[in-house]
Amino acid sequence: MRWHDLLFLHWPVRPELIRPLIPSALELDTFDGWCWIGVVPFRMTGVRPRYVPVPFAFPELNVRTYVKTPGRSGVWFFSLDAASWFAVRAARWYGLPYYDARMTVEVDGDTIHYQSVRVHKGAAPAEFDASYRPTAAVYHAVPGTLDQWLTERYCLYAAKKPDQVVYGEIHHPPWPLQPAEVELRVNTMTQPTGIELPDTKPICHFARYQEVFAWPIVPMQRLG
Repeated sequence: MRWHDLLFLHWPVRPELIRPLIPSALELDTFDGWCWIGVVPFRMTGVRPRYVPVPFAFPELNVRTYVKTPGRSGVWFFSLDAASWFAVRAARWYGLPYYDARMTVEVDGDTIHYQSVRVHKGAAPAEFDASYRPTAAVYHAVPGTLDQWLTERYCLYAAKKPDQVVYGEIHHPPWPLQPAEVELRVNTMTQPTGIELPDTKPICHFARYQEVFAWPIVPMQRLG
């Protein structure tokens, strides 16, 4: 799959607010004692599961934090909103918390205008409305820095049931990051989880393009 015009928005949150929301089989991953909540809008093209001949393209918006198991540090997804009926059903079958959303993405020069409203039947409402753009040249995050810790993640976790954690490997080159600015008009994406974001500006990173490979989602008990 190919990811386009991605924005990483991150806020620090105290671990004691996150711990009750994560299965006990997973440890919280922290940086300088803080958990981080990410809200990440982008759009995907060339999404093609194995044996499916025609690729899909759609916007996606995820809410995430970071967790670890022995030897593996990855992303925990609270939610993933997408404007693809098929993608949402397929992902939910594997245990990923995908939701139907009505989404629009407009590109105006370097600026991305992104809107998402969750419309999934029976789900708590969640909305995002922002404009964002890069503000400086591309760079690769230095190992050991917060930039690298927030972005260079190569596996994902979610819960198919409260006691059944699932796991998937992903692979991509290092992120071509750029500093970014955002006009954040509406962001209620964390409200369904009960997380209140701090009243501070988020850390912002932009990436224009990334190619990503993903392996099948499996129960965590199968990990070697």
